[in-house]
Amino acid sequence: MEVVHTPVLLNECLDYLSPVGEPFENDAFMIDSTLGEGGHSFNFLKKFPSLRILGVDADSQIQGRAVERLSQFGERMRFFNGWFDDFYRDYPAEERRPDLILFDLGISVYHYERSGRGFSFRHDETLDMRLNPNAGKSAGDVVNEMPEAQLANMIYLYSDEKFSRRIASAICSARESGRINSTGALADIIYDAVPPKYRHGTIHPATRTFQALRIMVNSELKRLPDALHNAFNVLAPGGKLGVITFHSLEDRIVKNYFRNLGKQCVCPPEVPVCVCGGSPCAEILTRKAVEPSDEEVKVNSPSRSAKLRVVRKIRDADEKRLYGVEAL
Repeated sequence: MEVVHTPVLLNECLDYLSPVGEPFENDAFMIDSTLGEGGHSFNFLKKFPSLRILGVDADSQIQGRAVERLSQFGERMRFFNGWFDDFYRDYPAEERRPDLILFDLGISVYHYERSGRGFSFRHDETLDMRLNPNAGKSAGDVVNEMPEAQLANMIYLYSDEKFSRRIASAICSARESGRINSTGALADIIYDAVPPKYRHGTIHPATRTFQALRIMVNSELKRLPDALHNAFNVLAPGGKLGVITFHSLEDRIVKNYFRNLGKQCVCPPEVPVCVCGGSPCAEILTRKAVEPSDEEVKVNSPSRSAKLRVVRKIRDADEKRLYGVEAL
């Protein structure tokens, strides 16, 4: 099977999330919360022969590729098809608590190049962008149905696109003549809507709008705070939780939550006496986010914006640890 996606920060993940030494047993258990084509899981299983992994992914199509790729590891690899926030919220009581949890929040290169769902405007495809193509509104539905003001706000919020209002206005004008169905048509509308100087910057002028639509369609930022919190509480004491982010919005959520886990007290300023327990829930293993080396960026350009943060669990966290961790 041809593998399309290269896992980012792989060596750093193998190092920080190594199931070696105390408190790990010989049969450590890991959950890969964003399995994709199985790149991280493949390398963890290969390096740590007694490790067992459960892979979670909302996209049954890409998970099918992972099943094929990881079949050589037999019963050491299991699979769950569904969203990670649903999975951790309803974690089976009879299931073993994991020693390791990994989230890679990036979109697989496979989705951009092979899925045919319009994640990229490099190919003229149907506007969809859903990781689960059987649920929720597509990017086409959003582009053609969302009111102009709401569309402009969404583009700005999820991408910091400074021309969001001009882009939203152009989209709404164009759809009066007929439904916008393809990535190529949308990219052209955005290109024509922005000032000439902006068309020839370091990235295509449609890049940020496409990012915003993908985040919106898949509720990426809304899912994240509760998913992190529930995953942390599912994790076994002494276990490690690692998260790879790719843009500032999701990294801020992860950074703030991990910071709260490491604090002794997270009570709001107006509370005169500590009521949250007064002791940290986790040890922060990456005081500063781990970024890819220059060598990795050269051979795998999608890694350039990646950041890895890791914590080691001390005890379960209550809802107060979510204070100040906003879902957008």
